[in-house]
Amino acid sequence: MTVMKSPSCGCCGKWVEHVRAHGFDVKVVNVDDLMAVKKKAGIPDKLASCHTTIVGGYVVEGHVPAADIRKLLVQKPKAKGIAVPGMPAGSPGMEAGGFKQPYQTLLIKADGSTSVFARH
Repeated sequence: MTVMKSPSCGCCGKWVEHVRAHGFDVKVVNVDDLMAVKKKAGIPDKLASCHTTIVGGYVVEGHVPAADIRKLLVQKPKAKGIAVPGMPAGSPGMEAGGFKQPYQTLLIKADGSTSVFARH
């Protein structure tokens, strides 16, 4: 997987540690203009987070749990990818002293619409 992130983002680094701990081979690319990366990947503004990943031909936006990425790669849906919009507390890389905000991983369909892929 290739993770594109800001060079100064600490939570992105923690998310990279999370996916590496779950067996993913990770290449990190620090970029200055993440919005251009997101636009090229077809990520709508409402789904944006702080880093964008490409894996297995899919885009993975934000603090998506490694288990959801594995599920995506096994199921191989016809979709652009998956996203956890924003930066919910308690998501991988956003651990906040035990506080966990409920959040969803969304499937980004080819037409840009979404559906719930997983609930956390």
